[in-house]
Amino acid sequence: MLRGMATVSYYAADHEAAKAWYTEFLGLEPYFQRPGYAEFRIGDYQHEFGLIDRKYAPATQDAPGGEIVYWHVDDLEATVARLLELGAKEFEPITERGPGFVTASVADPFGNVLGVMTNVHYLAVLAERS
Repeated sequence: MLRGMATVSYYAADHEAAKAWYTEFLGLEPYFQRPGYAEFRIGDYQHEFGLIDRKYAPATQDAPGGEIVYWHVDDLEATVARLLELGAKEFEPITERGPGFVTASVADPFGNVLGVMTNVHYLAVLAERS
């Protein structure tokens, strides 16, 4: 059974540029690095965000796509605006999915889809753990 997200991996042909871009966006340095790999710990549960040189990707694709991991954010509009300011392109606009569930996604400059959302269930789980 799935117990929780351990690591999400993003790939980039220009690993150093991607590392700099995500360091700027996240506002922190990777906590672990080796050639072709950098890992950030982010969020309330310190999830692992892995950034990997595309040469290690199991398959290639010509356009952003596939699964989308949505990261909860407190200010969706500001987060999307910041991502676009840093050079990401809108993949899916801000869309209300139901009461308390609003999503958006962007394609980062390296071809990965990054999902962001506000999610009342995430906040409820976080409150229970406090």
